[in-house]
Amino acid sequence: MKSLILKDLYNIGHNAKSMIFILLVLAFALIPSSGVEGYIIMSGILCSMMIITTFSFDDQSKWLKYALVMPVTKKDIVISKFIVLLIFSAIGAVTGLVIGAIGGTIAHKGIFSSVNNMLSLLFTGAVSLVISEIAGSMSIPLLFKFGAEKARILMFVSCLIPASIFFGVYKLFTLLGVSFTDQIIFILLCCSPFLALVWNFLMYKISYALFARKELL
Repeated sequence: MKSLILKDLYNIGHNAKSMIFILLVLAFALIPSSGVEGYIIMSGILCSMMIITTFSFDDQSKWLKYALVMPVTKKDIVISKFIVLLIFSAIGAVTGLVIGAIGGTIAHKGIFSSVNNMLSLLFTGAVSLVISEIAGSMSIPLLFKFGAEKARILMFVSCLIPASIFFGVYKLFTLLGVSFTDQIIFILLCCSPFLALVWNFLMYKISYALFARKELL
């Protein structure tokens, strides 16, 4: 398992500089207009999408065919992808948090003006991690089913489906007369890590079912 994770991390290492450059460019574009919070969330999502690149490398090198003659199972391969996704999402959230804090200070956004602002920033980083995990995990079943190239065309589904579900739940509660106060929103955000965990488990089960039936010719 450890070797599968390290393989993806080593393969993606050469993209690190280009990703940092992209995040810096986005900082100049987003922080003055959309604020630090939007930038942190976008950073997490962008880094989580690097999971697609790991599948692309696997497809190009015919890695999966080779892996299955080694002492690893299909379950190990699927689990390793979700662990790598978690690492990418965490790196994106932390990097976005650091660059966002620096950029926000330069743009005079009052990041460190009070304890509440600093706590809000940390909370945004946690939300970024959760959103990145939900969006990224949605892409993994598509990648196992269609491969990296075809899945790229369907990537909008990764964000569209979760967003549609959340919007549908929101509309349902609204029709039932539930008012979304700041306190309720805060409670929902605190529960979001559990939601992400359940969502990732569901995506893992779907991914494993698809990969288990897949014939690698």
